[in-house]
Amino acid sequence: MYNWFLKPFLFFFYPEVSHHLALRLFRFLLAIPGLSHLTKAYYSTDKLNKKIELFGLEFKNALGLAAGFDKDGKYLELMSAMGFGFLEIGTVTPKPQLGNPKPRLFRLTKDKALINRMGFNNDGVDALVGRLRHFDKGDVIIGGNIGKNKSTPNEDAYKDYLYCFERLHEYVDYFVVNVSSPNTPGLRDLQQTSALRKILEPLVNHHFQEKTRRPILLKIAPDLIDESIGDILDLLVDLKMDGIIATNTTISRADLQSDHSEIESIGAGGLSGAPLQDRSTEVISYINERTKNKLPIIGVGGILKAEDAREKLDKGASLVQVYSGFIYEGPAMIKNILRGI
Repeated sequence: MYNWFLKPFLFFFYPEVSHHLALRLFRFLLAIPGLSHLTKAYYSTDKLNKKIELFGLEFKNALGLAAGFDKDGKYLELMSAMGFGFLEIGTVTPKPQLGNPKPRLFRLTKDKALINRMGFNNDGVDALVGRLRHFDKGDVIIGGNIGKNKSTPNEDAYKDYLYCFERLHEYVDYFVVNVSSPNTPGLRDLQQTSALRKILEPLVNHHFQEKTRRPILLKIAPDLIDESIGDILDLLVDLKMDGIIATNTTISRADLQSDHSEIESIGAGGLSGAPLQDRSTEVISYINERTKNKLPIIGVGGILKAEDAREKLDKGASLVQVYSGFIYEGPAMIKNILRGI
């Protein structure tokens, strides 16, 4: 139904409009008595779930929804019903912010890709906490992806990350430190190890002081050279970080099938989707070899089918996430991937 009817309908609208339209439509279906039960039964992955122990947590399956899809935790019940094993919300910042001017989300349909320059648009961490207080998550794992406000100078960025960490600690199962989005000016400079240590150390110290410890992961960009990735890995091992997410979106536009004029007209932003598949897998493989399989990896980037997910798992990822592939393939991809892995 998605590919034949819903996708052509949704792709008629601007991507950001269709994103919210689709989510509201599916949420409406879940709210209809009787139809809600049928919808949940249709998307249920119970028979396909294979539990995975990682970070001291029990994931019902290896497939998660990447950050950025539900920044503010408004659709947690809906996305849980789709069959994901874990949901990552955010990126969330201490203060609400509007993000970059619209349009800021674009499709490259020939490439099954998206370009976004959203800019951490979100309602702020306090609003997110308010929603999480009332969410019964059941057996789905919730991750909190945290960032800094655009107005916060890099030298004070650690304060933003620590504030989000403290506010969300009671309500999420793990944390992801996002310093790799290309859409907040200067944010990727925080991937330099000296700046990164200043952000991560307070979080790790807080982590070890808590009775209930929340795993902390770092999300890195695919555009880093191996030497820089190696330096980051050394830091993560030194700080006893729990894991890494590879990778965020890319600023590269290499080897795209879409018309050059279309790409030029879109301008800046992070590219996600099928073109990222190979590079994100290369980074996963490098991390796995460099750390001798001792640093758990969540693989994300370019997963549209089971074979894509399997390749990342084979190269060293313990879990995988999707976002752009979900837009192009629809909800059926969840079962299709779980059947194949």
